[in-house]
Amino acid sequence: MTSPKLDRLSALLQGLAPQVQLSMVSEGQLAACPCAAEPPFLRIYLLKQGTVQLKTQDQTHHIQSPALISLRSDQHFELTGLEPQALCPLVAAETRFVGPIGALFLEEFQKARIISLDACEPSLDLSVAMIELELKAQRCGHPALLKSAGDILFIGLLRHMVTHPLALACGIFNGLADPRIAKVLVAFHQHPEEDWALDRLAQEAGMSRTALASKFRQVMGSTPGSYMRSIRLAMAKQAVEMGKGLKAAARLAGYANASALSRALSKTKN
Repeated sequence: MTSPKLDRLSALLQGLAPQVQLSMVSEGQLAACPCAAEPPFLRIYLLKQGTVQLKTQDQTHHIQSPALISLRSDQHFELTGLEPQALCPLVAAETRFVGPIGALFLEEFQKARIISLDACEPSLDLSVAMIELELKAQRCGHPALLKSAGDILFIGLLRHMVTHPLALACGIFNGLADPRIAKVLVAFHQHPEEDWALDRLAQEAGMSRTALASKFRQVMGSTPGSYMRSIRLAMAKQAVEMGKGLKAAARLAGYANASALSRALSKTKN
């Protein structure tokens, strides 16, 4: 009997709780400046024809269609068509995160991510085809279908980035791409409130304590304890903001008691 395949994304998606809204952009040039009025979110642009130039604060890219362009909403950028009608039509998917670990996830997009759709994750192809078909001829259930297509687009993006992590980089996609570290991350994401001592994590990964600590830092850029504390603190902060008391928030996020959570929260204010 074969063991079930590890699901690397379901628990992560639950912690992100993404909300994807699709729209069309028809301008020949698209620009955005950081806005402090709302929490950062992820902008995803679907380029289906032509060539565009993407300028950010520190990079310039020439992007050939078909491609996906992903960047944070708090990044200044200019997207310009280098050919007539290159940005017509351009599909935009604004993705906001209602879950507690959205801010941690957005750290993966400090720089724009560009994915060629010529050889991409099959689920990306599926969502792109659905979006194209629906935008060409709207039919009954149009809003619901676009919402579903937006969700599939985001999941396809995640699958692609796990399957094709950036070389010489570290972070959650690189961690999920490693079969052993992925087991640790899935355990974290599924049950962040549990007591994840290093011995238990090493057993989960099938590695020694020393090997796990070294490999985790290599692919994630932090220690297992530091990553776990970040998730727990994010969960506790959201619980408090939603009106839960410190005691309930501490229990939900895996803190020993309300006093321990209070100390952790106070450190973030200093």
